[in-house]
Amino acid sequence: MTDPVLSVRNLTVEIPTRRGVLRPVDGVSYDIAAGEILGVVGESGAGKSMTGNAVIGLLDPPARITGGEIHLLGERIDQLKGEALRKIRGKKIGMIFQDPLTSLNPLLKVGEQLTETILAHLPVSQSDAEARALAALEEVGIPAATQRLNSYPHEFSGGMRQRVVIALALCAEPSLVIADEPTTALDVSVQAQIIALLKRLCRERGTAVMLVTHDMGVIAEAADRVAVMYAGRLAELAPVQQVVQAPQHPYTDGLMGSTPLASLGQKRLRQIPGSMPRLTALPDGCAFHPRCQRATDRCRSNPGPTLAACNGRAACWHPLTDEDRAAREATA
Repeated sequence: MTDPVLSVRNLTVEIPTRRGVLRPVDGVSYDIAAGEILGVVGESGAGKSMTGNAVIGLLDPPARITGGEIHLLGERIDQLKGEALRKIRGKKIGMIFQDPLTSLNPLLKVGEQLTETILAHLPVSQSDAEARALAALEEVGIPAATQRLNSYPHEFSGGMRQRVVIALALCAEPSLVIADEPTTALDVSVQAQIIALLKRLCRERGTAVMLVTHDMGVIAEAADRVAVMYAGRLAELAPVQQVVQAPQHPYTDGLMGSTPLASLGQKRLRQIPGSMPRLTALPDGCAFHPRCQRATDRCRSNPGPTLAACNGRAACWHPLTDEDRAAREATA
């Protein structure tokens, strides 16, 4: 078993406010191996993007890491500041943002942006950097790449801009890529192309990927393992097929049950009652218990369970079993 590219242990992020200290990320732990795609999924406000921003050091003050450790290729990086952190961004960690238009410089041609990134992180000459920029565009499937090097971001379609952003994230050959909702603004056919492209490039290069999304379809198609987050905590962490076919946490089961495929034959999509609590009003015990049909007094009174405290896969005192799923299907 080789060492993971990224190792996060008990990561906690806090935001001090007038109403008290908010904790959008609370004791999160996971590993990502070389060539592996870890999908991080959950509702808006679950802490997905905050976790990715903490890894790459892009937390907006007053948000700050107050606990845990982050190791990249065996080196601890959560305490790095200033120039030491800038050297890691781009070179060792690439970032794919949600909106490709706002993450590209509108005043620079894409070739200039690629070349500038390569020169900043790799010991190559100007001519070598320009050749690598061209190769990067060709690798992500930009047609007529030689001509498109001289195009500005607004001259590309949404899907082509996202390909340019992927090229930017990978051009310095990072060991880890954080993709934050990379397909949200794209139509379905382009989404499939971008996911296939990301999977191929990461397999070929052995790059580890943290794929942040709210789309279970994207997770099922792209990820090797899935980390389900709820109210800042990990609810479930398992291989993608186990999560899709046999979820154990009631929240994960609700997410999977609310998809169109799971609701075939019904007049309406199944849904999870209620909404995720605000960070300023988290309930006692398990944060999911007000929405959970399996909740007991233990769930309402005891501190919220962790993966380590439970069976290591689902942070739930009463995880779903195969017998539970079989009984539900029999009565459906």
